[in-house]
Amino acid sequence: MTEVFDHTEIPRHGRPAVIQRLFGWISLGVLAGFLINNILVVYFDMPGVKMLGSEGAGSAWVHLAIFAAGVVLPAIFVFLTQDRAIRWDAHRIHMFNVYLIRALFWSVFLVGVADATIAFMRTEQFVEPLLGEAAARNFSRSNWVGPWIHGPLIVLAFLLATVTRTLGFVWLALLIVAAELLIVISRFVFSYEQALMGDLVRYWYAALFLFASAYTLFDEGHVRVDILYAGFGRTRKGFFNAFGTILLGMSTVWVILVIGFNGPQSIINAPMANFEVSQAGPFGMFVKYQMAAFIGLFAITMLIEFVSYFFDAVADSRDEPGHRAPAQSGAH
Repeated sequence: MTEVFDHTEIPRHGRPAVIQRLFGWISLGVLAGFLINNILVVYFDMPGVKMLGSEGAGSAWVHLAIFAAGVVLPAIFVFLTQDRAIRWDAHRIHMFNVYLIRALFWSVFLVGVADATIAFMRTEQFVEPLLGEAAARNFSRSNWVGPWIHGPLIVLAFLLATVTRTLGFVWLALLIVAAELLIVISRFVFSYEQALMGDLVRYWYAALFLFASAYTLFDEGHVRVDILYAGFGRTRKGFFNAFGTILLGMSTVWVILVIGFNGPQSIINAPMANFEVSQAGPFGMFVKYQMAAFIGLFAITMLIEFVSYFFDAVADSRDEPGHRAPAQSGAH
C-alpha cells in the first residue's frame, strides 16, 4: 500500500498571499458550482446558465447564484484568514484530494468484485435458480444494478476511506495482474472465457491510471522536460511551476470539464444518465457508465491537485519554510 504523505513541519501561519489564495480557492469554488449546476441540468432538467435572458429561462438565475456563491464564499474565507500560510492551504487541499482518491479506489474495488460476480451469475444463469425471477429481471437491468448495487457500495467506499490511511495503488495493480492471470488460465487451461473478465481488467486499468495521476503530480512523477529547469534554484522553479500550472495544467483540465459535462448529451453525462453498458450486453459488466465518469473524476482530482501544486509553487517562489522534497521513487 502507498503511504500517504502527512507533513508535520508546515507552518499554519505565514506571509499574506491574498491574490494567489484568491485565485486558488475561487478556482475550487467555481469547480464546485460547475458540478452542482451540471447535476441540476442533467438530473433535474433545469435550464442552465446558457438560458439566461431567453424565453422560458425560469430558474436559470439559480445557476448564476450558485456560481456567484462559488466566487464569494471562497473570497470571504481568504479575507478572513489572511495570515494563513499558503503552503498550509496546499497541504490541506492535498489531504482532501488524497481522501477523495482513496475513496475512489475503494469504490472501484468493491464495485468491480460485486459486478463481476453478478455478471458471472447472469451469464451462467445462476440468478433465477438462486434468487428468483424478480431478482434475475432486476440484475439484467443496468438502471437497477447501478442505483441499488453500485450506489450503496460507493457510499460504503467513502466511509471506508475515512478509516484507512493508504491509497491502494499497489494493491489495485496487483488485482489487475491477478485478473489478467485468471483470463490466461481460464482460456488456455479450461478453454473458458467471458466478456466480463476483460471488462474487469479494463475497468481497473482505467481507474489505476486516471485516479493515480493526481498523486503522481504531487510526487513529481510525471514526465518533465527539464533541460533548463533542472539548473534552476528553488525560488525560480517555484515561479515556473506556478506559471506552468495555470497555463498548461489548469487550462487543460477545464477544457476536459467543459467538453465532458457540456449538457445532458455530452460524452460524460449521457452514459452516466442512461447507465450505459458495453456491446457485450448481459454477458459483460455494467460499469461502462462509470468508466465515462472516470474522465470527469480524473479532471476533478487533477484540478484540485493543481491548486495545491500552485500554492506550493508560490510558497517556493517566495522561499517560505516547509518545502517538501518529492519522493525519488516513481512507483505510484
